[in-house]
Amino acid sequence: MKTKQCVVIGLGRFGLSVAETLSKLGNEVLAIDISEEPARYVKDSVAHSMQADITDEEVINTLGLNDFDIGVVAIGENLESSSLAILALKKSGVKHIIAKAKDERYGKILLTLGADKVIYPERDMGCRVAHNIHSSNIIDFFEFSKEYSIVEIAAPKFTYGKTIEELKVREKHNLNIIAIKTNDTINADVKRNTILKENDILILVGKDKDILKLISDHIKSAYE
Repeated sequence: MKTKQCVVIGLGRFGLSVAETLSKLGNEVLAIDISEEPARYVKDSVAHSMQADITDEEVINTLGLNDFDIGVVAIGENLESSSLAILALKKSGVKHIIAKAKDERYGKILLTLGADKVIYPERDMGCRVAHNIHSSNIIDFFEFSKEYSIVEIAAPKFTYGKTIEELKVREKHNLNIIAIKTNDTINADVKRNTILKENDILILVGKDKDILKLISDHIKSAYE
């Protein structure tokens, strides 16, 4: 996978996590915070870190961000700072901008100002926790659009030894199995004759309404 140049602005818990993870995945990361301590804390985990006010046009001009692939604005609570950071990144030529927002109103403003994608970490994590609580079979839940999500489900006992074709997940639930995890191995080449085994984890994709129906029906009872 091609290495990307990424700039992360705002090094709170969310920004730090994004910066460190992007770096671990092999990307070149520039981490920036207006305060010295967060920038110093992350310096050994990323390619470059610095204390700077990203809303200062003179500062922006010295960073040479025009070749950067991704800009992450993780400031969070300060709408004015987030807005100015997005405008600065757009002006610098950063190709794709992702911004953190605390609510929908905040997010709409950031999209209007030029963010390509807005994420809501607290809301999204709340959704994942709620889905995990609702059904013990739900291992993880990830919403990637307004209509579609990905969910990881422990294969029920009734599915052991059955093929994908026999289970008819698509026909019964309007969901697609896109991969199967077995221990530390992921099989992304799922065929109709693939046989499910004990400890398999199904990775499903589909519309939220179909996933929510599957969860509310409790997948065990749906297959039994």
